[in-house]
Amino acid sequence: MPKVAIVMGSDSDLKVMSKAASMLEKLGIDYEMTIISAHRMPDTFFDWAKGAEGRGVKVIIAGAGMAAHLPGMCAALFPMPVIGVPMSGKNLEGMDALYSIVQMPPGIPVATVAIDGGMNAAILAAKILAVSDPEILQKLKDYSEEMKAGVQAKADKLREIGYEKYLNN
Repeated sequence: MPKVAIVMGSDSDLKVMSKAASMLEKLGIDYEMTIISAHRMPDTFFDWAKGAEGRGVKVIIAGAGMAAHLPGMCAALFPMPVIGVPMSGKNLEGMDALYSIVQMPPGIPVATVAIDGGMNAAILAAKILAVSDPEILQKLKDYSEEMKAGVQAKADKLREIGYEKYLNN
């Protein structure tokens, strides 16, 4: 089965990036997850990113805060899709990471999700893989139906307690 690599620069990113891992597990997609600082251990990072294709990785999800170099460096070294997850921070609430990730130079694109959007990064990775994997595509369709049913159940619950006038506005 296609693999996704999840990488983050610090264990403080684990709270967000674990949501990506959980969603990939829900969709039955094999993944690897690690912590590598592109700034503090560049040789290790280069080896990891350059070796990802050889390990069967098809998509990298890279989370980073502040200067957010990790997703862009992954995109510079890895020939397949990279999804950046900007992390919220104490100083600029993640806007610095968001801008850093989306403002990549021409030729080095990084798909980017919302600040702290680990779950959506996993769904986007699954959608990329689903282009050539009908099993993943079906799991995504099933997940969409689950979400639809969940919203419908909440609407039905509101109707039961007499709030239908608010639903029709």
